[in-house]
Amino acid sequence: MASDTGGYVNLVPLYGNQHYDTTTRPLPPRKPFLKVHGNVMYDYYYQSGVDTPYQQKDIYQHTVQTYLDITVRDQYPVRVAFTTARGNSTLFRNITGVNMQYTNRDFKNLLYDKLQKWDASQIGQLQQLQLEKQQLNAKSLELYQLKDWLSSPAQLQRLVEARERKLYGRRDTLPTPGLDSLPKVPSMPEVPSWDVLLRYKGRLNTKDSTTNRLPSDSSFENYYAARQHQLDSLQDRLRIMDSTYHAHEAQVGNLKGDVIEKLMSSKNNAELSQRLKEMNLPDTVLPKGYKTLLAIRSIGLGRTMADYSELTAKGISITGVQAEFNPSYYVAVAAGTIDYRFRNYVVNSDAPRQYLALIRAGYGMKEGNHLFFTYYMGKKQLYNLNTSADSTSTPNYHIMGVAVEGRWQITKHTYMTGEVAKSSLPYYQKSEHSMFSDHTNEAYSLSANSLIAKTGTKLTGVYKVMGAGFQSFSLYTTGSKQIAWTVRVDQPFFKQQLLVTASVRRNDYTSQYQQADYKSNTIFKSIQATLRIKHYPVVSVGYYPTSQLTKLSDGTYIESTFYTMVGTVSHFYKVHSVMMNTMLSYTRFYNKQDDSSFVYYNTKNLLLNHTMFMGKFTVQGTGSAAMNGDYDLYGADGTVLYKVKSWLDIGAGLKYSYQTTYEIRNVGYTGTARVAIPYFGQIEVMADKGFIPGAEKRLVSNNTGRITYTKTF
Repeated sequence: MASDTGGYVNLVPLYGNQHYDTTTRPLPPRKPFLKVHGNVMYDYYYQSGVDTPYQQKDIYQHTVQTYLDITVRDQYPVRVAFTTARGNSTLFRNITGVNMQYTNRDFKNLLYDKLQKWDASQIGQLQQLQLEKQQLNAKSLELYQLKDWLSSPAQLQRLVEARERKLYGRRDTLPTPGLDSLPKVPSMPEVPSWDVLLRYKGRLNTKDSTTNRLPSDSSFENYYAARQHQLDSLQDRLRIMDSTYHAHEAQVGNLKGDVIEKLMSSKNNAELSQRLKEMNLPDTVLPKGYKTLLAIRSIGLGRTMADYSELTAKGISITGVQAEFNPSYYVAVAAGTIDYRFRNYVVNSDAPRQYLALIRAGYGMKEGNHLFFTYYMGKKQLYNLNTSADSTSTPNYHIMGVAVEGRWQITKHTYMTGEVAKSSLPYYQKSEHSMFSDHTNEAYSLSANSLIAKTGTKLTGVYKVMGAGFQSFSLYTTGSKQIAWTVRVDQPFFKQQLLVTASVRRNDYTSQYQQADYKSNTIFKSIQATLRIKHYPVVSVGYYPTSQLTKLSDGTYIESTFYTMVGTVSHFYKVHSVMMNTMLSYTRFYNKQDDSSFVYYNTKNLLLNHTMFMGKFTVQGTGSAAMNGDYDLYGADGTVLYKVKSWLDIGAGLKYSYQTTYEIRNVGYTGTARVAIPYFGQIEVMADKGFIPGAEKRLVSNNTGRITYTKTF
């Protein structure tokens, strides 16, 4: 193995009396204390009319975003991210977020990259290993030839004859073929050198130029005995060489594949740490403290995601601190202000300040069998419209709760997770009992996941029961007892070429817009299928529920749910020397006009897009049709992008729209440009004039523009 010797790596011989090329080669330059990579992006976006149920005009937004991947001493990865968005829309809030985070996922990726580079540096050792293999093969051949000579019938017969002559005191006067020129060898116990024996071997069938006399009987016996002794010595030597070679081969020759396999296939961080320990990797690849770094699942400051369990906190963005540590036991803490739920960030800009504090501890690995206890508390706004017990009092939004979660690995591919939780009662719900004696503030969750390896079937199921007074950061309090469940099946067919996903669910309750005492028995179904056959188009079909949010007045919203069917066919292919891509898409909304104020109700949409890649030119054409019961809207556009230089792209196109009710025809345009400036970055500009459906079945002009600057370093 390589040894670190003051800036040089010596290729050390594996056994003492075998000598190899021990030339030295300099190590790579010393790594800097900090290594920083990342990018910076600024984006300005303008839209003259927002194409949603929210009617707003002349909307613009500035966005600045950057992320930095920082590596300390080439061993410890940290990611820093910053985002801020500012605009004039009353719907989209101004948001600023800063995050600094370490995750063991980034650390494992760093290990993988370092392993790739380190393995390339082992070429010298791999060449030495090949030399050892050649020498081992040569010695094995000599051993085979020596065994063959000692066990040959001719040599055994000569040995018997020599012993008989010695026993009876007789000597033949006629020469014995093959032995008439055998030179004398030293008598035992002196053992001839290997070179002398090789010379014997080469002269066994040659005549001595000075004599035709045979050697004495003892001479052949000594010679045969010397070769037997040499056989024993050679066997011992080969055993040492073979053992050392295979040990070296395991450590050097197969190291890369072993580490990568174990890095990617380990079930959890504890298993990975143990496997890495057994491999004796050098410090340049495996830094000190790697077990702790793998056990730290994450440490985050700033805006992070609190995502722990079904009944405590799930999918919550907080601005504060989070940490997860999981060697063999588990500890997690989170504390911060609640920024927004990702799904509903466009509303409730005047919501009261909310915060979350959580501590979670237990035994076991998060991906394996475990038992975790959770305590959470904080302040969370209730969105029910009928939850105020006293309109003159200030609502008390403080909540707290405890939960216990267990995970059981039933078989290799099947596990279940169960959780029970109890919370404080909502301020509007009065009870004659204490928090712990009341049962309306309890919740239960059970989920199961399984894989049928023979058929590749994945099964997922979740069942939840939530009391009328249960509160947590994962669910919205609805004011009534709720039962929710989900069943999902993922099934591949035809050797993974066709994947079908189907699910059935009841009561999602991830929305805040439900009325108090609302209870639903609606069953939502969805199915999606994707067919991928090599050299053929990719076909995808889906049928699933879709929700739409509509603003009725300030602070009042409704959410409508309806089904949507989507089908696409896409194909990337070559015609002569021209690469092409064709995509056909069909969308159908199954909603009614009273379900939505959106003009695309109960609409069938068809879109065909074709792109040709012709050297420096990219030509794209699109045709579309939107058809409902009131009118049809057809559109067509074509664009050409020209790569002038490696640092300059320009493009332009025309757009045509036709509406059937009033036979409205409009022509729009689009233009794009990209400029890459050395050491400065890249600037992209886009301007578009189009037409969208408006009130009274007419088309409304819609102008959009964008300027984007990016710099990667």
